[in-house]
Amino acid sequence: MFDRQHRLRRLQRHTRPLPSRAADDLRFIRETMERSAAFTAVSGYGMVVLGLSALAATWMAARQPAPFAWLRLWLGEALLAAAIALLSMTWKANRRGLPLLSGPGRKVALGFLPPIIAGVFLTFLLFRTGLQSALPATWLLLYGAGLTTGGVFSVPIVPGMGVCFMFVGGLAALGPAAWGNWFLAAGFGGLHIIFGYLIARRHGG
Repeated sequence: MFDRQHRLRRLQRHTRPLPSRAADDLRFIRETMERSAAFTAVSGYGMVVLGLSALAATWMAARQPAPFAWLRLWLGEALLAAAIALLSMTWKANRRGLPLLSGPGRKVALGFLPPIIAGVFLTFLLFRTGLQSALPATWLLLYGAGLTTGGVFSVPIVPGMGVCFMFVGGLAALGPAAWGNWFLAAGFGGLHIIFGYLIARRHGG
């Protein structure tokens, strides 16, 4: 009898309670589903670098003597920003073992790219027709729309950032045309730095 009670006490010490094990199992399942359903390779550090480059582009663009030189500088900044974003996301995805071009990453791209492609053609159209002052609002609104739609498949802060970009774009559409460059600085510079910092802190880089 004593030996049986002793074995029972040892079993109780080495066996975790079922509710605790079940809670851990449910937590693991939930985290696994979240990783597979949301694109978490968005790099906050990359966004901060991107924002700093946009602030530098703002400073240089304000000193351009001709409209085409201004546009050429911002188009160069757009290409640089795309390279920074792709390299930083690839780095984060490889470091954390996350898929980049499949699953949720593909859904993010399908939601993000259509507004960006529309922005490319509208840039050509607006500049050709002499409506360069409409470009800052157009870029901010379409970029924000892409983040909002594509960000649905990413972490929740990404579509929130898209809404903020659209808000700044709305202000650029309603504000004086002479302020367009500074609205670009507030959006592509300031918002990228702020949200990049938040993403880096909350989502591992």
